[in-house]
Amino acid sequence: MELRTFAETVLRSPVCMEKLAPLREEFTDREPGVAERWELPAREERLVFGARRAAPAMPPLVRFGEPKQRAIAHHIMANHELQALEVMAWVLLTFPEAPTEFRLGLAHVIQDEQRHTRMHIERGKSLGVEFGSLPVNCHIWRHAMAFTSVLDYLAGLPLTFEGCNLDHSLEFEQAFLAAGDVKSAAIMRRIHEDEIEHVRFGLEWLRKLKPEAMSDWEAYERHLHFPLRPGKSIGHTFDEASRLATGMDAEFIERLKGSAKGFPV
Repeated sequence: MELRTFAETVLRSPVCMEKLAPLREEFTDREPGVAERWELPAREERLVFGARRAAPAMPPLVRFGEPKQRAIAHHIMANHELQALEVMAWVLLTFPEAPTEFRLGLAHVIQDEQRHTRMHIERGKSLGVEFGSLPVNCHIWRHAMAFTSVLDYLAGLPLTFEGCNLDHSLEFEQAFLAAGDVKSAAIMRRIHEDEIEHVRFGLEWLRKLKPEAMSDWEAYERHLHFPLRPGKSIGHTFDEASRLATGMDAEFIERLKGSAKGFPV
């Protein structure tokens, strides 16, 4: 399948499960087309982005002993994953001039995000909450609309949003285990392992696309659009081992640690 066709399907189809359908064929990028910016992804009515304060907040981890609260958490995370893959499809359409190797790699990351979304949807449903039965926000999509280059995307989504999930995925895994929910914990562990690879992918392409004289950290900071900032890439804890596994160097990690002062995120 052509990457452009794949991306258009993700953004144009309002049916959630069509956006998430596993693809059995190889990707090609012979016809990237012209740049095209989408204001909003098509979504079925129950999943249309709501008012900023309408969507439920993530339940406190101490309440994960209640199945309904765990289900709400999966619902929120499913929407986060869905937004992430919609943003990635948007990148494929908005920056057709990006290197083919990057575009093909991004399509495979989208497939991971599709799988993550399906896992959260299925687990939330098994705990009593159907996907779309609660309002959803547009937090990730809204920030992505400030991206004006592939480097902006790399700094904003892989290195900040997915970087933060290096911590959150482990935090949620432990909270689910404490609640005796082994299935939910296993989902978070699988997602954590994938996030390491996604952040590695983002860092690899930041290094390839930035000016040679610019450090990783300088490129990262320069391409973040406020209110995104380095401290937003850290959860309530800081898992250094995960950052090392992505290929971050010591300077980058130390600067990240320093950026966490004055938060929590």
